[in-house]
Amino acid sequence: MLDVNSGLGDGRLAPVVSFDHVAYAYPGVEGRTLDGLDLTISSGEFVGMIGATGAGKSTLCMTLNGIVPQFFGGTFFGSVRIGGLDTLETETNKLAAFVGMVFEDPETQITATTVEGEVAFALENLRVPTTDMRVRVDEALRAVGLAGLERKHPARLSGGQKQRLAIAAALALSPDLIVLDEPTSQLDPVGTRDVFALLRRLNRERGITIIVATHASEELAAAATRILLLSGGRIVRDGTPEAVLGDVELLRENNVRPPDIAQAFAAVAERLAPSVRPAAPVTVEAAPAAFAALRPDFTAAGDPEADRPVRHGAPVLEADGVSHVYPDGTAALRGVDLAIRRGEFVALAGRNGCGKSTLIKHFLHLLSPTAGTVRVDGSDVAGLKISELARRIGYVAQNAHQQLFCESVREEVSFALKLMKRPKGEIDAAVHYALTALQLVDLADRHPAALSRGDRLRVAIAATLASGPDMLVFDEPTTGQDWRGALAILDICRRLNGLGKTVLLVTHHLYLLAGYAQRLVVMAQGRVVLDGPLADVLYAGPTLEAASLTPPQTVSFASTIESLTLPGRRPLSPAALASLVVSPVRGVA
Repeated sequence: MLDVNSGLGDGRLAPVVSFDHVAYAYPGVEGRTLDGLDLTISSGEFVGMIGATGAGKSTLCMTLNGIVPQFFGGTFFGSVRIGGLDTLETETNKLAAFVGMVFEDPETQITATTVEGEVAFALENLRVPTTDMRVRVDEALRAVGLAGLERKHPARLSGGQKQRLAIAAALALSPDLIVLDEPTSQLDPVGTRDVFALLRRLNRERGITIIVATHASEELAAAATRILLLSGGRIVRDGTPEAVLGDVELLRENNVRPPDIAQAFAAVAERLAPSVRPAAPVTVEAAPAAFAALRPDFTAAGDPEADRPVRHGAPVLEADGVSHVYPDGTAALRGVDLAIRRGEFVALAGRNGCGKSTLIKHFLHLLSPTAGTVRVDGSDVAGLKISELARRIGYVAQNAHQQLFCESVREEVSFALKLMKRPKGEIDAAVHYALTALQLVDLADRHPAALSRGDRLRVAIAATLASGPDMLVFDEPTTGQDWRGALAILDICRRLNGLGKTVLLVTHHLYLLAGYAQRLVVMAQGRVVLDGPLADVLYAGPTLEAASLTPPQTVSFASTIESLTLPGRRPLSPAALASLVVSPVRGVA
């Protein structure tokens, strides 16, 4: 244990973390990923790091245990100290005893065949005595809520449980500091809530210093004591959650998604009193006081989404009483009835394990129902070939950007068409259409590997679109994306829907859907539990919560205010009353 609590002689605690003019450039990369960082973090702080993709968050995290630069090499200036230890001069295995590191994907860290074995792994390498090791393992598993699962194989844990296991493995080392890099980007709302509740408890009850890089602004607002906003490898704002996350204009300038409630109140304040910009609340709990100041100026301007026409074509995807039981006995689908009509933009939501992916696999005929019928364009999929389905349904997998292998964007988009032996003129026309639709014409001759993650995903979508499907299924396309990247993907989905394509978007990020999806279908425990217009389903609070989904903050707040209810209508959000959108979960970009 580092001596970080001795103080500085004036009542202040000695810093756990100290950056002194730190700059870093990866080998072979032009420009600095970190550029002139000066920073101190004291014992017991809960620090959230926010910033767009490429801002330097992950690199900063990796400097804290010496991985940067000791593992990656490159050019490093300045110094980073952990309780007085210089991370450039101290071996990483020694730093690991003081700094627990948890990465975005817990499966990249898990190697053991049992839960307790995973927690004990690092302790064994450090030659911790067996008796002490047993105590540490038990305490760590109790702290993260995994007691009783000691003998379970990690592969059988949920995503949230795997992340808690990774935290337990770090916690067992009795670190002064736990650093987490996007720990909830692949988790559903329940997993995200549980991880942040655990981090807050470790911070409040055990005094462990927490540093977490994340796009989860709402969760940070409730848990963190301090926020660092990074851009271009520099800290552009350092302050309380209220000061940083409540500055909606600043966050937008830096492509960071503000908390939903902050976006709503900033929109209202700008509409009603442009010259007066009170600080926007960053939590639902702080919203009533902010609303009280604006209440006299509120007028019910109506719901701009209410009269939007909804297209009702013939059903193109149908599940009729579909059930599916896996060989191990898991009942993944339980009598699902669902019809998606031509031209719709439908979001399919639910927590991990609710049956979303299993249902999609039935539409693609990758699985056959144990009971019931699946139809595409009125035909039973059992009588259709996979190749025929591929021409009707375009499927964009969650990590589609990782599946590119051709030498140029043009080759990637044309690859499947050439396999189908389409005529050259038809291929050229289809490739031009797809590149134009996805705004990739200027990148057609570039190598996909040289593109950004967002551009690679657009290439994957273009390759799917080129084969001419009338329906497109996007499986969690915004996972791991920053705010700008997520909105860019949703803009693509909306544009394709505007071209007449039927779009099915699988997600659990409800706050992103306003202005995009027209209809929201919610699954829980293998069943469809909600199905209707987006705004109506967002306000189905108890049923949403029972399905382990979290309504957008503004919806939760507006639902509690009787004065925001128009005659004969459900409650509206503040921004809707300011003639913006039905629910400002997207804000007013």
